[in-house]
Amino acid sequence: MKDISKRGMMTRIIHAGQHVDPQTGAVATPIYQTSTFSFRDADHGAACFGGEPGYKYTRLGNPTTEALENNIAQLEGGCGGLGAASGMAAVNMVYLTILSQGTHVVATESLYGPSRMILENEYPRFGVESTFVDTSNPENLAAAMQDNTKLVYIETPANPTLKLADIKACAEIAHAKGAVVAVDNTFASPYLQNPLELGADIVLHSMTKFINGHTDVVAGMVVAKDPDMLARLAKVHYNMGGTMDPHQAWLVLRGVKSLGLRMERAMENAMKLATFLENHPKVDWIRYPGLESHPQYALARKQMRGGGAVFSFGVKGGLEAGKTVINNVEIPILAVSLGGIESLIEHPASMTHAGIPAAERLEADITDDLVRIAVGCEAYEDLEADLARVLDMI
Repeated sequence: MKDISKRGMMTRIIHAGQHVDPQTGAVATPIYQTSTFSFRDADHGAACFGGEPGYKYTRLGNPTTEALENNIAQLEGGCGGLGAASGMAAVNMVYLTILSQGTHVVATESLYGPSRMILENEYPRFGVESTFVDTSNPENLAAAMQDNTKLVYIETPANPTLKLADIKACAEIAHAKGAVVAVDNTFASPYLQNPLELGADIVLHSMTKFINGHTDVVAGMVVAKDPDMLARLAKVHYNMGGTMDPHQAWLVLRGVKSLGLRMERAMENAMKLATFLENHPKVDWIRYPGLESHPQYALARKQMRGGGAVFSFGVKGGLEAGKTVINNVEIPILAVSLGGIESLIEHPASMTHAGIPAAERLEADITDDLVRIAVGCEAYEDLEADLARVLDMI
């Protein structure tokens, strides 16, 4: 396999981790739709299970899945990746590897709903304590650290508040206390942000979103900075069984090739649409890292290569006005998730974050008037006209 580690991002997106099939010359990575692999003889089987490179059983590794893992690991600058059956399987791989009875985790308060809810509702049964803070201010993280803090779990940009965390500053605080730093990079994708280069130990993705980009597969990925951490994660991952199916991996491999093209178009649309809404008399507020009005615009310019394609806004008139927008748009589809080629719109307080108690949602700035839009690749003029029409209805 050619070394393309020094090539441009667009080249690496298309080629990293993949090669022409030596048997057939197939350009696209084949789908190795098999549950098990044969051995040459008994000694070969024993050697594979003893640690020698080789495929044994698809839960423990598969060539199609491995191609995707290598691709994302190279894009993130890690030593290796682990493909997971879903984004939440990736999240729990990290939690189960790092946390144990009597340990403590500090996490971004406005995490993706299930990422927070499982820490609050399930892990306490196993003696794990959690503290949620506004990680957009590193001082909040420093104040929350305890002697038993083993994991600092950051989501930046945060879902759905679009707050940013200074990854480098947070990593320095966490490492001083001996904690591992994991960053959910779903909103940015490796095209816009590389947390491992900024000091994180682990980066994870819901590849359902931007990396796949076609709203047709659920998948997750965890990438580690060093081999020892990758081995710890792999041990838990393979034994817990949340691994990826080869056909699932092939779909994401097909999707990731257009990541750069899709992200550029969606960001262009998002920037124009956010500017339009920011200046609209019926919009109360907007949060988009690409706008100079974002309180952490300077940080966005420093650690990201663009503002992304998701933003949140509030309409004057509160929840009912927001419902008017959501219920009457024609192009953005009313659905959760993000990162697809089509635009999606949703109401986090009643949908993705409904399981978080109201007081905690408000503390995390997930207000009832907050509408989140994940901008897709449609013609910009159609998106603006659609939003303008529904805002006129308020």
